[in-house]
Amino acid sequence: MPANRSRTDRWRQSLQKIYERGGGLEFAIARDDGQDGIKDLVWRVRVLNLSDTEIVIEQPGAMGQSFMINEGVELVGIMAVGQNKWMFNTKVLGSTFNETRQGTFPALRLQMPEKVVRCMRRHSDRTSIAQIDLPKVECWKLLDPLSAVPVEVANRIQVQDLVANGQTAHGVDDQMALPTVGPKFEALLANLGGGGVGLVVPKESRQSIESGNVFWMRLNLCPAIPAPIVLTAKLAHSHIDSSQDVYAGMAFDFGINHQHKDFIVKQIARYISSMQNTDRKAA
Repeated sequence: MPANRSRTDRWRQSLQKIYERGGGLEFAIARDDGQDGIKDLVWRVRVLNLSDTEIVIEQPGAMGQSFMINEGVELVGIMAVGQNKWMFNTKVLGSTFNETRQGTFPALRLQMPEKVVRCMRRHSDRTSIAQIDLPKVECWKLLDPLSAVPVEVANRIQVQDLVANGQTAHGVDDQMALPTVGPKFEALLANLGGGGVGLVVPKESRQSIESGNVFWMRLNLCPAIPAPIVLTAKLAHSHIDSSQDVYAGMAFDFGINHQHKDFIVKQIARYISSMQNTDRKAA
């Protein structure tokens, strides 16, 4: 029996090993039929507990803020073992708290899936049961971090004004104000974690990510967020995947403009709320 077929049949054993070593899974909120233009946010979270019927995971969050996922919301789960990935469907059974030696964590109880489906390497973001459409991120090597502050302040004012007036920005102007940066390159937002994001940088832009340390990023999550949001991040780690693309772990950096942190957290919360089709709004 081929190794990948064997792993698919024994996926519960792989899941158990991920839990035992303190590893994590990735999740995205399953899109409804009417959300075709919406991009998926994928969270990387730790597995806190397992039973025959449930998976308990960290409540998704960023920068110390947990984001509530409502009971009954359907999710797409992604389990990675080495270079291979499997997807599965599940749903939120409720919220809870999980006690560990490190403390007590807000957590989500998920329904244990009945099966998993292996992702093909050329299309690691889609299977017969689900498809993940990752947001694109515009990136620049940031040459002068101080020069990003006024642009981030302007971005915050723009988004807040658009939200207050119920409007959405018309397109993205490439000539909009930029801090002091190098040439632009694009990436995909692979996942969101507690203190940063994971980017997939195509192999043709590998030199751009490997030659810098601090980057400025612009992320378009319209229409839930009425204009692209911008922020500064530092390269924490990177590796080359099986497609020769670079996976880059980026840590958010609000050291110079700390007020921007609260703004970014609220916009992520707004996007998560919109994905759940609730009337709840981020303040």
